[in-house]
Amino acid sequence: MELGGVHLRALVELARCGTMTAAARGYTPGAISQQIAQLERTAGAQLIRRVGRRVELTDAGHTLVVHAGHILRAQAEAAAAIERTRTEIAARLRLGVFGTAAAAFLPPALRWLGEHHPGVRVVSQEVDVDQAHAEVSAGRVDLALGLDYPDAPLARDEASELVRLHSERFSVAVPTPDAPSAGTAWRLTELAEREWILPAPESYYGRAVRTACRRAGFEPRVVHEVTDTATSLAMAGAGLGLAPLTGLMLRLRSEGIAPVPLHDVVERHVVVAVRAASRGRPSVEVLIEALRRAATGRPTVVGTPPFWSPALRVNDCPASMNCSSTPRMPA
Repeated sequence: MELGGVHLRALVELARCGTMTAAARGYTPGAISQQIAQLERTAGAQLIRRVGRRVELTDAGHTLVVHAGHILRAQAEAAAAIERTRTEIAARLRLGVFGTAAAAFLPPALRWLGEHHPGVRVVSQEVDVDQAHAEVSAGRVDLALGLDYPDAPLARDEASELVRLHSERFSVAVPTPDAPSAGTAWRLTELAEREWILPAPESYYGRAVRTACRRAGFEPRVVHEVTDTATSLAMAGAGLGLAPLTGLMLRLRSEGIAPVPLHDVVERHVVVAVRAASRGRPSVEVLIEALRRAATGRPTVVGTPPFWSPALRVNDCPASMNCSSTPRMPA
């Protein structure tokens, strides 16, 4: 019995999501259904049954999902082992990105790779920033950039891990004419009566900011619910409300707005999700190094990445590195 990786990933994703539609992100429900049907023919057993609009695994399906994880990990480990036998680092990697990261990180990261490791080819595709780990676990991309908030952590699973690239603290964006004097910092409690521009509460970002405000003792008065960062900052610059702001966001748009630092520690981590079994691939490690250089503003034209050294994992930060610190943004 030969079980293909694509079919096994379809079954694992279906088990995680519970519906054909949810599991089909990036494909179609029909394609997922065909992959499961092919897997059932190969296995010689019924693997799923429909229960209303959802599906559930049969006993055979549950058994195969457990073994699918082992098979997929073994395949990834074999690919990593083969790659390590080569004298030159070479591979084609699929990278999931979101708008802000694509604009800020991709040009310097790919330039650095082209100069130091031209054999590593990166193909990027836009993914939902809240679904970075799911896109990697489902095998739709090899790595995916995401944002992890201590007040609303990204979902985790055993198949993928999050590697921290950079951390940054939030300030708030106000119209330039309304900016307080240099050196002024606000407390969240001072902003309880102000109007806010925030993403939907269902998003990790929207949930994190609301959680920080509630910890300070108030519910933010959201007058404009906006997901797009450039739009929210443009609205803040027009005086339509306060918008959260980080250094990465400031790279995307700075016209007409001024950042006001917060006394409260509200932060987020720029991360890259990667399959746990792929961490030994030299090509994956040099891409992570290139992304970290781009995220932290390190020079992209000097030095050689220590691709054999594991990148910093989330919640595994030596005190000497002070991972939560960021350069103070101008007032």
